[in-house]
Amino acid sequence: MKKLTLLALTLITQQAVAADPATTRGKIEANLQGSIREAAEVARDTNRKPAEVLEFFGLEDDMKVLEISPATGYWSKFVGPTLCENGGELVFSVGVSDDFKNNVMTLPGLECTSAINDPVNLGSIPPFEFETGDFDLVLTFWNLHNPGAEDRQNMNRAVFNALKSGGIYGVVDHTRRHGQPTSRAVGRRLDPVLVIKEMVDVGFEFVDFSDMHYHPEDDLTQEVGTPGVRGNTDRFTLKFRKP
Repeated sequence: MKKLTLLALTLITQQAVAADPATTRGKIEANLQGSIREAAEVARDTNRKPAEVLEFFGLEDDMKVLEISPATGYWSKFVGPTLCENGGELVFSVGVSDDFKNNVMTLPGLECTSAINDPVNLGSIPPFEFETGDFDLVLTFWNLHNPGAEDRQNMNRAVFNALKSGGIYGVVDHTRRHGQPTSRAVGRRLDPVLVIKEMVDVGFEFVDFSDMHYHPEDDLTQEVGTPGVRGNTDRFTLKFRKP
């Protein structure tokens, strides 16, 4: 009986350590210093606060994670190693370029990564399902502003279907003032109230928001690439859960 009790306590302790956000954050911060990252990427860390973002979304180092449209791999280069070295899995989808597959996914530490749904891109998102599912966490950074409302709904519904019950959808994007009409200047911004409504409409529960990317100097009227605004836009950071 004593041996069984000790075994149970050991297993409980191991599970607690595996699920400890501080432990995972420490691994993320270590991988932020990784040699596969470029100097220009490291320079963005102060503004983007990657360790804080991933802790807010609840990343654990043994999760199965989907990253939507990873671009040149800013997030992938430290999320991938954090997961790969601890039995997790990182999957990329929607607009994954050949350059990304050849030059990022082949980097040391990204051996647990894969890419799916090659025909789907941010410019055209028909109703679809991800080729694999059962994800613990889905991440998208500065991508939701690209598709139109219908295409965005198609992607959000596919994400909902691909997540486990209790799985998290983490979203970061440039802020548009609530109710502000569409124009060229704000075309790459999104109304966070609209984003919450769209997520709830496909079945998500709104969990929380963070103001870690609040920039009061951004008056929300200028194009996000404008000199002086680029890299310093006000951004919303939203967390949703699949019931």
